[in-house]
Parts: sequence; C-alpha cells; structure tokens
Amino acid sequence: MDAETGPAAPQDQWKSYCRTISLLAFQSFGVVYGDLSTSPLYVYKSAFSGRLNNYRDETTIFGLFSLIFWTLTLLPLLKYVIIVLNADDNGEGGTFALYSLLCRHAKFSLLPNQQSADEELSTYYQPGVGVIISSPLKRFLEKHRKLRTCLLLFVLFGACMVIGDGVFTPAISVLSAISGLKDPGPGGIPDGWVVFIACIVLVGLFALQHRGTHRVAFMFAPIVVVWLLSIGVIGLYNIIHWNHRIFLALSPHYVIKFFKMTGKDGWLSLGGVLLAITGTEAMFADLGHFTAASIRLAFVGAIYPCLVLQYMGQAAFLSRNMSAVEDSFYQSVPSLACIVVMFVTTWLMALVIIFVWQKNILLTLLFVVAFGSIEVVYLSAAVTKVPQGGWAPIVFAFMFMLVMYVWHYGSRRKYLFDLQNKVSMKWILTLGPSLGIVRVPGIGLIYTELVTGVPSIFSHFVTNLPAFHQVLVFVCVKSVPVPFVPEDERYLIGRIGPREYRMYRCIVRYGYKDVQKDDENFENHLVMSIAKFIQMEAEEAASSGSYESSEGRMAVIHTEDTTGTGLVMRDSNNEASGTSLTRSSRSETLRSLQSIYEQESGSLSRRRRVRFEIAEEERIDPQVRDELADLLDAKEAGVTYIIGHSYVKARKNSNFLKTFAIDYAYSFLRKNCRGPAVALHIPHISLVEVGMIYYV
Repeated sequence: MDAETGPAAPQDQWKSYCRTISLLAFQSFGVVYGDLSTSPLYVYKSAFSGRLNNYRDETTIFGLFSLIFWTLTLLPLLKYVIIVLNADDNGEGGTFALYSLLCRHAKFSLLPNQQSADEELSTYYQPGVGVIISSPLKRFLEKHRKLRTCLLLFVLFGACMVIGDGVFTPAISVLSAISGLKDPGPGGIPDGWVVFIACIVLVGLFALQHRGTHRVAFMFAPIVVVWLLSIGVIGLYNIIHWNHRIFLALSPHYVIKFFKMTGKDGWLSLGGVLLAITGTEAMFADLGHFTAASIRLAFVGAIYPCLVLQYMGQAAFLSRNMSAVEDSFYQSVPSLACIVVMFVTTWLMALVIIFVWQKNILLTLLFVVAFGSIEVVYLSAAVTKVPQGGWAPIVFAFMFMLVMYVWHYGSRRKYLFDLQNKVSMKWILTLGPSLGIVRVPGIGLIYTELVTGVPSIFSHFVTNLPAFHQVLVFVCVKSVPVPFVPEDERYLIGRIGPREYRMYRCIVRYGYKDVQKDDENFENHLVMSIAKFIQMEAEEAASSGSYESSEGRMAVIHTEDTTGTGLVMRDSNNEASGTSLTRSSRSETLRSLQSIYEQESGSLSRRRRVRFEIAEEERIDPQVRDELADLLDAKEAGVTYIIGHSYVKARKNSNFLKTFAIDYAYSFLRKNCRGPAVALHIPHISLVEVGMIYYV
C-alpha cells in the first residue's frame, strides 16, 4: 500500500499545483489584463492621429506593426514576465514593493525606527539572499539624506502616476469600446448616446468592485477570454484574407525602414504605439492577488499570441484599406502615465539588482541601457501628448504625491521631536519605583511611536496626573517594511528600568499589507506575552548567575505558544464577579457604565472574558512569582489606554514653506484622518487622552 501511494504523492501534488496555477491564471484575465486586451481598439488610430496620417502606404503600415510587435516583445514579455516578476517582495509587487526591498537591504528609509529584531522576521529577507555586502554606492546613498529623499519622491511619483492613470484608463477603455457601436451612416448612434452608455457601464463596473477581487475576477475573466479568442481569430482571418505578407514585418528591419521614411513624424507616432503596452505594469502591481507563475502562464499562453495576431491582422487589413484608419480616430488618450511608471520601475529594478540580488554592476548597466533607452524614446514622444490630455494624469499624480510627502514629512518631524526629547532614564531612576506619585492598581497602556526610550509625553503625564497605574506598558504600533508579519512574530516585549518599577515595552509590528483589525484578545495576549518575557528573563538570569534586569533587551514572544508563562487562563464569562482574585479599583458607577457600553457595542460584548492564575504546580522563583502576581492584580483591576492628543506646530523661526506644510497642510490631513483611537480600535470607555503641543 505504501509502495503504491508513495510515488503517487508527488504526482498528486503536481496536479494540485497545476490546477491552482491554471485557476489563478484564468482569474488574472479579469483583473490584470483588461487594459492590455482592449489596447487594439485605439493603438493604430492614435498612431495615425498626427502627421503620420500623411504616410499611407504598405511600408509605413508594416513598419508600424513591427514597432508594436517588438515593443510588446521587449517590454511586457522580456522585461516584466522574465525579469521584473522575479523581484517580488514575498509575493507582492509594485513600486512600493521594490522600495520596501531596498529599504530592507540598505538604509534608505527616512524614518529612524529600524531595529535589529526586525531582521529576524521570517519574511524580512528573501530565500537565498546571503550576507548583505556593502559597496561604495550603497554607503554613498546611505550617507546622503537628500539622495534618499529624492529616491522617496521618485517612488511616490511613480506610485501616484499609477493612481492618476487609473483615474482615466477605465473611462478611456470603456468609451473606446462603446464607440464601436457607432455607425457612420445616418442611422448610427450619436456621440451623446455613446457617452451615456459608457457612463452606465462605468457605474456598473465600479459598483461591482466592493465584492472583492475574487468575485470580480471570476465575473470578468470569461468575458476577457472570449474577447481575446475573438480578436485572435479575427486577426488570423485578416492575415489570410487581406495580406499574408505581413509576416515579413516581424523582422526589426522594418522598424529601421519606418523611421528612415517618416523621420520626426514617426517619432511623434510613438505616443500611439505606447498604448499597445498600456496596463503592462499591472502584471507586477497586481502580483499580490495572484502568483508570478499564473501571470506568466496567462500572458505567454493567451495574451501575447492573441495580441500579436490581432495587431498583425489589423496591419494586414489597413495595408489594403488605408481609409479605414480615420473611422476609429480618437486622439484624446493620455499615453504618458504608463511609460513614466515603467521608467520608474526600470531604475528601481536597477537598484534591486545591485543591492538585493547583489549582481555585478555591469549587468545592471546592461538592464538599464537595454530597457531604459527604449522607454526614454517612448517617454520623449509621449511628452508631446501633454497638451492633448497627457497633463491630466500628471496633475493628479503631483497632487497625490504632495499629499503623501506632506504626511510623511510631518510624521517624520514629529517622530524626530519625540526621539530628541526622550525622557532621561536618570530622571526616572531618581523618582524611585513609585515615580514620585501614587501607583494605583491597574495596567496603563501608554501609546507611543518610539521603539526605544521613554517619550516626552510621559513626563507630561507624571507631572499632571495625581496617580498612575501599578503596571505601565509603553505600546508602539510599528510598520515594518515587509508585506506581512506572521501573527506569531508580531509582539516584541522588553523591560524599561529596574524590575521593581514594573514598566515594560511592547512593540506590535505590522507589514504594509497587513490590516490592523480589532484584536479582541489583545489585552490577554499582552499579559501572556509579558508573563512569558518575565519567565524567559529569569531563566537567562539563572543560567548566567546574575539577577539584574536586562533593560533595553527586546524579545520576540510567540503568542500562539502559551507554555512557559507560569500562568493558567480560565474562562470567567460564566463566573460570578465576586470570584476574581482582587477587587477592582473602579467605582461601581464606572463599572455600571462599562457594562452598559459593552451591551451596546456588539464587538466588545462578544469578547472573551478570562481570568489568570499563577500555576501552582510549577516551581517559580519568588521574585518572578511576585512580579507575576502584581501583573495579574493589575489586569484584574482593569486596563486603561493612554494616548497623547498631539498638536503639531512649526517653530516660530521656520521658513514659509515649512510653516505652510506643518501648520496648514499636515494639520488639515491629521484633522481629516481617523484618530489614533479609531485606527488602533481602542474602546472609548477605557481611553484617556492627554493633550500636548509639538513644536517641530
């Protein structure tokens, strides 16, 4: 039995893999390849919309098709399918994914919150990447902050051009498709009705978006597949019926002849040829929804051959019917955003090849010269489209980039203020374990953006509040330059000050694709994590013979593994309130209000109530037992979330540009974004906000 099933297991796995890849490839038709598939609607008519319209002969048609064919072959097929798709960030693609890769392999990030513990994440380095080798270029870029700022702006501009292009591309594609319903005769559909029908289709398309990528893909994939097969068959028919000599144009010799004959007019037509690769960047940008193998399969197996047949068929038809070009004339297509994004990707890929893949710089130069030169030619021709409509995505891109950079700049200045005004540990030690105030039962969670040290707002709390909690935890919700952080590696726990101060630090790490959901068991996870850290610290101290607290040390606490905490967690939902180990410090009125609030809030009322006890059967050091007991007493007394309600202002001696960016633009963005309490899913009944002004 085993002998028969043994060899069959790899075969079954291979079949399952093939089915999965085929399914994902089928879904990608409805999400990734919509723009590429509809580009034959307007490529030739846009290319002939300028002075090229004066060259109506077979040589021009053949040269134009040869140009389209080699553009499709070199950029989407060779550059993206074969090279760029290998530069994924743990399955994620796009401009920010490349920037994230670079920030992990070189110190390009402008926000100084990196920690060595982040490099221990299982998703931090790509498989097969060894020791990061330093180079003069890497040290040069890391040393100069202005160059790193320029790199960030370059990335933001590329990402914003995708957004700007996305504003117009659906409307252009749908309007071009609907315009095919027009009949040149007197009984044809007028332009007004074409626009009206296109608007209805667009509203319907956007109404379906909220159902998610999975359902949209399944809904539109069959339509795109039928469309591709149809245009492929039509193209093949046109080749056979009109001019089978079009196969000669597969030779790049016709490209040379095209430019020799048309000169500058041929160069200006590149803006129309560029539309043939509109949507190419989506193959990399949408990589997170699919896999590289499925996207490659769909492109090589269907997209590329069908598009080549269609463009070849159109050229064969136009070579015998020159007047048909004007019937599909539509010249207001903004050809520019697409090539700018490709150009940004080329230069980011060059840095990835050097710093991430650690290849020879000559290979990088070959990549840049081979693809960058092609894109520069297209970019120079696309610039001529700016007065005809290409300015629109540029304006949108600059607006979005300005918003993103102002937010980044303001957040960075605020973080640097906290970093430069940290509370001195010497001052905290002089206050003693009581911190100079009354320590009352309970856990105080102080939210801060700092990953090291004590924020300045803590001194504001101590000097303005008459009492503070018995256990203090400084919580930092941090974004790490990886797509996802595994749940079991999310928490970093450390200690602040000596053991008797009962002050801890918790860093909660999220990737840039992680969704910060409402964690109903966050308080329980936090208590278990701190308890496990206390046990780990004691075990290491016992092995080294020193019982000094390891201040500043951070440890990854695996929340899925509850062993080694010295605690027992019991369900207290059905227990009487009098069975708790300690009496709650909250008044009867406050507890009554909390009970009413939890009944009205559906999410909080479903939270699991637990009670912790110290495991009696385990042998625990007396100091550790006392610390665990204080932690449990504080948990039973209640948890309070403390957030600084900050107001960021520019210093009085700041220049006009900085004052406008901080006092008006950044302030406007902060007021119109979700507050920290909402973003962090903090229950309002347990929230305390303390105001503070930042002069940055």
